[in-house]
Amino acid sequence: MDRTTASFVDIMGAAAATSGVLSQQQGRIFALLYLNDEPMALEDIASELEQSKSNVSLNIRGLVDWHLVRRKPKPGSRKDHYEAAKDFFRAMQEIFERRFRWTVRQVISAVKETKADASRGNLSRERVAFLNQRLDALAAFFAVMDAGIGMFVEGKAFPADQLRNVIALNLDQAQRSGRSSR
Repeated sequence: MDRTTASFVDIMGAAAATSGVLSQQQGRIFALLYLNDEPMALEDIASELEQSKSNVSLNIRGLVDWHLVRRKPKPGSRKDHYEAAKDFFRAMQEIFERRFRWTVRQVISAVKETKADASRGNLSRERVAFLNQRLDALAAFFAVMDAGIGMFVEGKAFPADQLRNVIALNLDQAQRSGRSSR
């Protein structure tokens, strides 16, 4: 591997490791494939990255699952060959839908469960009102995020103005709440 490619591979590996989506090894594999003009066999990827074939195979499966790499048959060869995705929009749609939307929906679910729990609990009316105010603000923000991710996945514009309105509303409510508690 030439020095320029090696540098890119290492940087992409480091970036992937901090993404919360891909591992460092997956980032390195993607980078290597992306800078190759021909699909590569597992053995060649493993050799270039100085990794075991089984390790590369395991990490490739994750990249295929995220639509960042695809299997590409090579005429005359029985080996599996792979190439990097070039449709980044499609890949990001998949990541947003499967990774970030799932997290957003976990928060929305936690808000609903907590509100239900607070209404059944032995809390004062003031405490329940405070919790509901905070939880409603959180739910409004994450509902807009969920809708925005849905729009992105469908290829539509993200509703940034709606998000700004939710943030402004939450800040205004927090400021009023802070003044009333003094």
